[in-house]
Amino acid sequence: MAVSPAPSGRWRLGAAAAAVLLAAAGAVAWHFAGPLEVTVTPVRRGPAIDAIYAAGSVEPTVMLPLAPQAGGKLAARLVDEGALVRKGQLLARLDDSDLAGSVAEQGARADFARSQYARAKALAERGFVAAGEAQRAQSELAVAEAALRRLRALRGHSSVLAPADGTIIRRDGEVGQYIAPGQALFVLACCAPLRVTAEIDEEDISRVSVGQAVLLRADALPGQVFDGRVSEITPKGDPVARSYRVRIALAAPGDLRTGMTVDANLLVARHDNAMLLPPGAVRENAVWIVAGQRLERRAIVTGIRGPQQLEVLRGLDGSERVVTPYDPALRAGRWVRQRKS
Repeated sequence: MAVSPAPSGRWRLGAAAAAVLLAAAGAVAWHFAGPLEVTVTPVRRGPAIDAIYAAGSVEPTVMLPLAPQAGGKLAARLVDEGALVRKGQLLARLDDSDLAGSVAEQGARADFARSQYARAKALAERGFVAAGEAQRAQSELAVAEAALRRLRALRGHSSVLAPADGTIIRRDGEVGQYIAPGQALFVLACCAPLRVTAEIDEEDISRVSVGQAVLLRADALPGQVFDGRVSEITPKGDPVARSYRVRIALAAPGDLRTGMTVDANLLVARHDNAMLLPPGAVRENAVWIVAGQRLERRAIVTGIRGPQQLEVLRGLDGSERVVTPYDPALRAGRWVRQRKS
């Protein structure tokens, strides 16, 4: 019986190379023909909100600077920032020692003129002096009293009084410092509730109107949302900042405080129960969806577009699984395996 010769080393090497090539060809075939793993996300239902974003700050509706009408050294400051004050309350007083002496001196002169007039009037009534003497004394009394009133008024200008009930939101000046006439010592917030002032980009101002609803959030009060409405739009914009100032009335200030920064979202439109997708799943008004185990490119009509979500108006029924993010290298009909996001 004949015995077959043992395979040579060259033959064994060729067989191994063929196996490697076959495995590589299988891998390539699997890559192109096997299922491609893609990440899909379902169409979500919820509100689609078109809003204009702006940064703003909380401020009083009315702010009154309070200053003495006369100049002098600050002798007493009786309230500080945050104080609640009542109308007519003394807030600060300048050193008025010079005026106090003048008032006392003029007061004595007025008292003397008053006594002289009383004496001249009594003598004239009894016929001991002419009636003209009494009239002259009366005139001198009127001049003395007018000078006294003027000095008292000047002394009153050294005091700073609250013109209305309110809150001191700012104070300046230290005791002993010279305060010039008209230099504000305090800022009083009064007479109206808090409001928000925000700067709107000139490209968006045409979509803002008085009465428009606004949602506000403050970093200092996480988790809280405040409702407001646009109350005023300044007619002239800032050509440097390219923005317009908008004032927002608060429905309820809650824990908001003067000076807090807020994020304002001015609502332009709201569509409830809208179909929503991540913006990254859409390109050129089209999406990739998985139908069965194959890819299908679907044209859609979009609506409100936000930073986190995009509204789909037409093209989907809401049951689709959409590839996220959109990949332009994908091809229709490709066999895929799904991975949920």
